[in-house]
Amino acid sequence: MPLDVAQLLAMSQAELDDLFTKSPAGAIPDGAAKGTAIIAPGTVFCKEIAEAINLFTWQGKTFDAQRGILTNKISIVGFNAIIAEVYKGDSWFDHKECIVLDYSKTSMVAHWIRDEIRQIGPNFYLGVVYWEQKRLINFCLEFQSV
Repeated sequence: MPLDVAQLLAMSQAELDDLFTKSPAGAIPDGAAKGTAIIAPGTVFCKEIAEAINLFTWQGKTFDAQRGILTNKISIVGFNAIIAEVYKGDSWFDHKECIVLDYSKTSMVAHWIRDEIRQIGPNFYLGVVYWEQKRLINFCLEFQSV
């Protein structure tokens, strides 16, 4: 049975780390994905924090796999902004292959941010956010089935 967002929000940080480590990079995704921030994983606050972030700040990402870029859907109106380069590379977390979302050359606002994602199910990815090389939070991305 595939994982869902509710299950990820209920996991501890150690469980999320284990899932990320055991998952393959998968294919670079293409299209729009609903995003969910995973902050304070495994606590009673995780779901409420994720809902507030999704409503007011960040709704997800839109990937263009052919061009190797993405934009983030941000703000209460969900406009596309904050571009990143997308490519496969080694994870800072465990040095295994992942999909890197690199803002260093494309964004004045987020140039110190790097995301890494791995596929944890059909059209479903788990991510890690870094500020410079310090791990901050996790997130997940749900793509529509084709």
